[in-house]
Amino acid sequence: MRSVTYSMSLSLDGYIVGPDGGFDWGTPDEDVFHFATDEVRGLAVHLLGRRLYETMLYWETAEQDPSLDDSRLEFAAIWNRLPKVVFSSTLSTVRGNARLASGGLAEEIARLRAEPGEGNIGIGGATLASEAAALGLIDEYRARVYPVLAGGGIPFFPQRERHVDLELVETRTFNSRVVFLRYRVAR
Repeated sequence: MRSVTYSMSLSLDGYIVGPDGGFDWGTPDEDVFHFATDEVRGLAVHLLGRRLYETMLYWETAEQDPSLDDSRLEFAAIWNRLPKVVFSSTLSTVRGNARLASGGLAEEIARLRAEPGEGNIGIGGATLASEAAALGLIDEYRARVYPVLAGGGIPFFPQRERHVDLELVETRTFNSRVVFLRYRVAR
C-alpha cells in the first residue's frame, strides 16, 4: 500500500512561510535541490492545497525560461509528468497534469492508496497536511530544516492537540547546513 508523505522545507522554529509570507530563506542549494528532485521522482501522485498549487504553477512553463540550468529543467519535467490532485473551494479549473479533488481528503487518499502501482502519495501545503494529520492519514514526515528562525508565519506541523509518536528513519546534513529529517509514524 502506498504511503502518504508530507515533505516541505521549514525554518528551525517550524515555519514553512515567514510572517511576511516569504520563504526566500528556503531556496535550496544544488545538493538540496537534487535531493528534493529525487524525492518528487519517487511519487506516484501529489496532493496540494490551493496556495501551494498556485506557487508550483511556475513549473508548468519553466522550460521556457532560458536562465534555468539542467537540474531545474529536469525538475520541471518530473513535476509536470506527476499527476496532481488539488483541493480547493475557490478554484474551478486547474492546469497541466492536475485535477480538482472530487471527494474529501480521506476518500481521495483511500482511493489513491488502493490503486496499483509504485510510488508514494505526496502531500503539500500546511492546511491540507494539517487536515490529513488530524485524520491520521500521514505515514511519514520529511522536513528539510533550514538554519534560520522565521519568527512566525505558517507552521509545518499541524497545530492540533493530538499526540503522535514518530520513529526516526533517516537524517542527512547538507553542506549548506540544511538538515533533512525523515520520521515514520509509529503504529
